[in-house]
Amino acid sequence: MTVPAPRFSSSLDRIALLQTFVRIVEAGSLSAAATLLGTTQPTVSRRLQALERSLGLSLLQRSTHTMKLTQDGERCFERAKTLLANLEAFESDIQGDGDQPDGTLRVVVPHAFGQHQLVKPLVDYLRRYPRVSVEWLLHDGQPNFIADGIDCALLVGAVADSAVVAIRLTEVPRIVAAAPSVLGRAAPPAHPSDLADMPWLSLRTYYRDTITLTHSSGGERVELAIRPRMSTDSLYALRSAALMGLGVCVASSWLVADDLAQRRLVHLAPSWQADPLPFHLVYPHARFYPARLRRFVEAMRESVPAVVDGAAARRG
Repeated sequence: MTVPAPRFSSSLDRIALLQTFVRIVEAGSLSAAATLLGTTQPTVSRRLQALERSLGLSLLQRSTHTMKLTQDGERCFERAKTLLANLEAFESDIQGDGDQPDGTLRVVVPHAFGQHQLVKPLVDYLRRYPRVSVEWLLHDGQPNFIADGIDCALLVGAVADSAVVAIRLTEVPRIVAAAPSVLGRAAPPAHPSDLADMPWLSLRTYYRDTITLTHSSGGERVELAIRPRMSTDSLYALRSAALMGLGVCVASSWLVADDLAQRRLVHLAPSWQADPLPFHLVYPHARFYPARLRRFVEAMRESVPAVVDGAAARRG
């Protein structure tokens, strides 16, 4: 007599175990899944074993250092993702979440922008949708969306990953600036050729030993070779060093707008600009996006261009 495989005790158990299984696969390990789920590795392991017993199937092949889906596991993973996405879409429609999004949104933002310019758009979004909470994570560079459980990211610079949706929100103007002490009694340089022999600071993320400047009206381009006195990956450290008179820098216009207005920094070669940096909102491709993410995308598309353009206007 064949003994049937034990069944799930309830529909809620089914959903919880499938959610855990999907998170394990997406995170790449039981320990990473436990962190994202806010529980322990033994708990995640027990849930996986319960799912396998209930289905009567082996879903994962595990060793000390590797984890691989079985054929049954691959089929279960794809169908579970579809099921869970459809369930979330159903709940959103039934509960009217298109109008009132809820839940937690995990967002990665650049250190400088995330501490300064983007806080007001974030606060406006949270005030508009009181049932949403946001984890605002400061990190430069592209995040690992699946492993880190990230919903979306705001990124400065080009996006080459075809696995994500990239919405270009605006671009960030960049200018050449230095403290008055760097110039001494000399007049501020008007042409890029006058900058080559000055002490330089570099922002390793975007320029290291060369910088290209373009004339704002004529379109002429000049490439300069520079030898930085200091190199950093922090926009704030770059600004601080520039304010202390260590050298010339290329900085985002919004960051130094107040310093230029207060004459703590001087705009050098003002008819010339470094190439502006594209500013994107990115998130993974999916069949369904929760209302909290859709509304966040809408809010950022509306507010970010005004934030960046407003800083540039103050500089002008």
